[in-house]
Amino acid sequence: MSVYSVAVDGPSGAGKSTLSKAVAQELGIVYVDTGAIYRSIGYYIFKMGIDPKDVGAVVGALPMIRVDMRYSEDGMQHMLLNGEDVTEKIRLPEISMYASAVSAIPAVRDYLLDMQRDMAKRCSVIMDGRDIGTVVLPQAQVKIFLSADVEVRARRRTAELEQRGTPKPYAQVLEEMKERDWADSHRETAPLRPAEDAVVVDTTNMDFQQSKEAILQVIGRQLQL
Repeated sequence: MSVYSVAVDGPSGAGKSTLSKAVAQELGIVYVDTGAIYRSIGYYIFKMGIDPKDVGAVVGALPMIRVDMRYSEDGMQHMLLNGEDVTEKIRLPEISMYASAVSAIPAVRDYLLDMQRDMAKRCSVIMDGRDIGTVVLPQAQVKIFLSADVEVRARRRTAELEQRGTPKPYAQVLEEMKERDWADSHRETAPLRPAEDAVVVDTTNMDFQQSKEAILQVIGRQLQL
């Protein structure tokens, strides 16, 4: 198979980005973090002082937004917003809710859909998000729904924020994660849910290496690698 796509969906804090990145390096394919694309849009809305739930204002701002991806030699994805590298800024905790709000707007999703699909046409990709297998790449050869108990996801995210130097109390992270889960799964446009043909991988009781191996095994079985 010359070009193939792996869709990885799941809730916030499930480890989609870190695991997908590691799997991409192992397989020698391109990793596309769609969450970072929505975070870049959310960051612009945040920076401009726009209410992320004001649909008209957000849609009106889209023509002023240009999001690009660049990959460094180590394969790390850098996000460029109107030419500015915002890779670190979009990971600020307050940007999560902005990303969730703008991603619920159909016009925003339509605006980014072609860009995401074009990447998958040009080369083999592993793409992670919340509606990759259901909406963005419904024809993906491999679909994985990555999950874990919310308490476990919150502990992992708390440790991640601590490591980044932007610590938050566990209780606050847990509450925000529950709110994000509800918002993502109840939105009208492309709600978070496993695709009918997705393989669910629950990493609650797995460490990083075990989770990575589980995903590689699913991909190997589906593609007969």
